[in-house]
Amino acid sequence: MTEIGKFRFIQGNHAIAEGALAAGARFFAGYPITPSSEIAEISSRRLPEVGGVYIQMEDELGSIAAVIGASAAGKKSFTATSGPGFSLMQENLGVAVMAEIPCVIINVQRSGPSTGLATKPAQGDVMQSRWGTHGDHGIIVLSPSSVQDCFDLTVTAFNLAERYRTPVVLLTDEIIGHMRENASLGQPGPGELTERETPDCSPRDYKPFELNKGKIAPLAAYGSEYVFRVSGSAHDEWGFACSSPENADKFIRHYTEKIEKNREDIIMTRQYNLSDAEYTIITFGCSTRSALEAMHSARDRGKRAGVLELITLWPFASDRVKEACRNAKAVIVPEMNLGQVIREVQRAVKRDIPIVGVNKVDSRSITPMEILGKIEEVAKCL
Repeated sequence: MTEIGKFRFIQGNHAIAEGALAAGARFFAGYPITPSSEIAEISSRRLPEVGGVYIQMEDELGSIAAVIGASAAGKKSFTATSGPGFSLMQENLGVAVMAEIPCVIINVQRSGPSTGLATKPAQGDVMQSRWGTHGDHGIIVLSPSSVQDCFDLTVTAFNLAERYRTPVVLLTDEIIGHMRENASLGQPGPGELTERETPDCSPRDYKPFELNKGKIAPLAAYGSEYVFRVSGSAHDEWGFACSSPENADKFIRHYTEKIEKNREDIIMTRQYNLSDAEYTIITFGCSTRSALEAMHSARDRGKRAGVLELITLWPFASDRVKEACRNAKAVIVPEMNLGQVIREVQRAVKRDIPIVGVNKVDSRSITPMEILGKIEEVAKCL
């Protein structure tokens, strides 16, 4: 952020709500669900103060449908939920992918499956965020590890959604969502907010889904002079239903390629002490905090550990993971699930070295000592 805001001792969920407003979001539709409810509560107060609209829906299916409609009408829109609600949103998430509607879905993860432990943390929705809605498609998923990230990455999520006409998922967790830290809620400076491109052609010539050498088509607002069609069915460049194999191939590839071809613009990571690391820790979200402490403790004990934090979970940072592990003797992947990111790490590293997980699903966070213990365990076998 160009403008430095006053530091506030604030909760992660509160920072997300403020980040959405700073990004220009003016519509929220949602249904309260632990541990994301504070986002809805704060948005219900703050949105009317800035001329926005808050609607509490009857359920999560209606919530994301309303968000898609508001975005199609020209407003930056978002919703917030947790695991069970995110499951209910998957069908309409696919509609947003097919119709190329920019929006932001915040999933504050909790222990599952089903109702699970509603107030307890987990990181078990990584693969759901990528593949929860059916069919081939691209998706952008961001993972904050601090309250400051909650604010900054919410702004980034809206920028990416508008730039690529796509839904973006902010995948946080109960620990980060309910944590309180100092954070600077600075307003974005000139040029730091992405606004959707609108058409400059005549309404008669407007093609809402035109594929022009990979360029993202401009998006008119419903209710304007531009009349166009949006649905979840396969369509041509005009938005009319089209069932030709050639058309299907072209558009299905487009939904993935517009993300994959812009990986360098989308992917964000942080590196810590990787230049001489013998043990590389690949981490994301709340587990990053324990990983960093474990890294320092390992170095105090003579074991050169480094950390690669995945801020962008999808598209997966394969090249950066491979480079971070290029000289490593072993790789450690802590995650509060039974092993979701580790499979992507194994796919990326492609070296005959130990790649081991630190996995925990008992609703308690992974501790630094558990990660350090795994490093020492692997070191004895090398």
